[in-house]
Amino acid sequence: MDIKDIQNLIKFVSKAEVSEVKYKTKDFEITIKTPLGGNEVSYVAQPAMYPAAPQVAAPVASASPAAPSAPATESTSDDSKYVTIKSPMIGTFYRKPSPDKDAFVNVGDEVSTGKVVCVIEAMKLFNQIESEVSGKIVKILVDDATPVEYDQPLFLVDPS
Repeated sequence: MDIKDIQNLIKFVSKAEVSEVKYKTKDFEITIKTPLGGNEVSYVAQPAMYPAAPQVAAPVASASPAAPSAPATESTSDDSKYVTIKSPMIGTFYRKPSPDKDAFVNVGDEVSTGKVVCVIEAMKLFNQIESEVSGKIVKILVDDATPVEYDQPLFLVDPS
């Protein structure tokens, strides 16, 4: 197979919109891989749809609920004096080192910088999460044995 035949094969594959073609003879073998045009269009179209949905929902939400926004601001102002301990990784949140042991911390417990407050399992590894602040645990924001995301709030700590 000469270079002109290979070029013609490449042109044929791109016009046919196939992702992969293998051509094999007894003394020659070639594989041509191309991205499908349909996949690229679908990836571009999906992000454009997501920003449109919140814009439609936002005017509906802001038009009617005037009363519920007041309690939300009150709870925000109450929570603003607290420091949040956030998840440094994606995984499964556990309050205990093992099922038969006591929880690392409970509401009302005093924590100091470096004290282990929970464990997050990621890829079969149990990572101890330490407190970054000293204070009193005010609220535990995640249920035991539930998945958590990166930077998700886990605990509220009163530093005073």
